[in-house]
Amino acid sequence: MRAEEPSISEPRTNDRIRANEVRLVGPGGEQVGVVKLEIALRLAQEADLDLVEVSPNSNPPVAKIMDYGKFKYENAQKAKEARRNQANTVLKEVRFRLKIDDHDYETKLKRAIGFLESGDKVKAMIQFRGREQSRPELGVKLLQKFSDDVAEFGTAENRPKQDGRNMVMIVAPVKNKSEAKAEQNARRNQQKQAARAAKTAGEETGSTDSADTTATETKEN
Repeated sequence: MRAEEPSISEPRTNDRIRANEVRLVGPGGEQVGVVKLEIALRLAQEADLDLVEVSPNSNPPVAKIMDYGKFKYENAQKAKEARRNQANTVLKEVRFRLKIDDHDYETKLKRAIGFLESGDKVKAMIQFRGREQSRPELGVKLLQKFSDDVAEFGTAENRPKQDGRNMVMIVAPVKNKSEAKAEQNARRNQQKQAARAAKTAGEETGSTDSADTTATETKEN
């Protein structure tokens, strides 16, 4: 009976590898060199692992000795995490006027930083009025300033781009959604622990003061 072919997205493994020889990589990432396929299969079998063709288009193909089941599981988990982060990422919008005052700019900057810290993308948009459309370089300058000001929290995905009366730039967060959430939870836990410690210290101080007062009154009597 003919062995079932793996799907296109899966690499060939073990006796499904068709090459006569492979460039072998050991289980620890060490370069073994070019060996006959039967030798590579024997080494994999002796290690109780699989031989996986990781680069089929090379000449000869590159094959690695590994635990293929574990490899597939880890890749599936990474793909799942990537899909979850992608699905959870929201595009928030922050709008500017070309002649924005410093206070309004700072307010919108703080809002954008909050979005980025939460793991969301930010769409920075400048709305041109009337003759302002003839001065796109001023819009570019403002968005570049914005990009510099949020550089610690996000990276611009594109250069400022004008679309009719608007100029747009997308900024992606430095940390993904799950990382941002983990950091937020860690900060909350630290704040709770600090609050409990302060409360405990206050209660102990109160008990000590009360004991001192009682001792003083007894001594006076």
